[in-house]
Amino acid sequence: MKVLVLGAGNVGKAIAWDLRDEFDVHVGDVSEKRLRAVSDFATPVQVNASDFNGLVETMKNFELVVGALPGRFGYQSVRAAIKAGVDMVDVSFMPENPLELRDEAEKAQVTVIFDAGFAPGLSHILMGRIWNEIDELREGYIYVGGLPKEPRPPLYYRITWSPKDLIEEYTRPARVIRDGEVTSVDPFEEIREITVGDFEFEAFVSDGLRSLLESVRAERLEEWTLRWPGHLEKMKVLRELGFFKEEHVDKTLEVIAPLMTYESPDFSIMQVVGRGTLDGEEKEIGYLLYDEEKEGFTSMARVTGFTAAIVARLVAEKGCIFGVIPPEILGMRIDTFTRITEELAERGIKIERWENAPPGDS
Repeated sequence: MKVLVLGAGNVGKAIAWDLRDEFDVHVGDVSEKRLRAVSDFATPVQVNASDFNGLVETMKNFELVVGALPGRFGYQSVRAAIKAGVDMVDVSFMPENPLELRDEAEKAQVTVIFDAGFAPGLSHILMGRIWNEIDELREGYIYVGGLPKEPRPPLYYRITWSPKDLIEEYTRPARVIRDGEVTSVDPFEEIREITVGDFEFEAFVSDGLRSLLESVRAERLEEWTLRWPGHLEKMKVLRELGFFKEEHVDKTLEVIAPLMTYESPDFSIMQVVGRGTLDGEEKEIGYLLYDEEKEGFTSMARVTGFTAAIVARLVAEKGCIFGVIPPEILGMRIDTFTRITEELAERGIKIERWENAPPGDS
């Protein structure tokens, strides 16, 4: 099967590498430099994602597309895949709602699984499993972060994914469920201290629930993104001073991106917790994931890219129905949930499950 991976960055490279032995993998990107970095295990293809018609024509040469582009290209690439009549798995953090394309995808008999990365993605798969294991979910929380093991001042963060998508986390209103209703809050309305695993973090509420807002019913549902202490207050000040406005963000990144670009192994951590009732009794179910950089891939590339590659295999095997499918559906189905988590474990990404008390709690 011919597969096109859109984007030759860290995540796209990990996806292509994972798929290389089973598929005829091509990688599309506008940058010749990035394409050279994947040429040992994939066929480079020059692609300009901003050219919609050109993207459609390129996609027609493939049976499956895996999107690993920045969020601003995500919705257009999904539209292009539907028009080209090719299945797609996408990890971009697009601001638009891809569920709006459901009818078009069904009519074209195309399968699109969006937000199929780490968070959103694996976070939704785990929450979908919890949703299916509890009779009535009262509250659910996702705590997630990708961080350097050796944080450096002044910002205590290392960029391992799209810088613009990072800034958008701090500017986009965060949609959550409170008192059973969907509402939007300022991501910096509260900066909270949180313990996850063996670590102490600061956290802010982020706009990562996306399709969970429609598929999961609860009194309270939130995603919190984790950072090392000292990062968020500085980013909050930059936002308040206008440095993250659209007309200024490129110049801002010229200054602050180098401060977050340095050598340090990264790690990914995620805790997904649901509380409610099962058979009339109080129940808490949780999952904890921890992963580190290894084998030449950042941890963020591993947890995002390998998850997407496993989902791509499911689509390639025609194990999904036509239409635009949110990732939590894969968690609600025990067969796909088991397949995904077992294959991640084979790649060294292990997920620990608990009931009623997190690991290590007395």
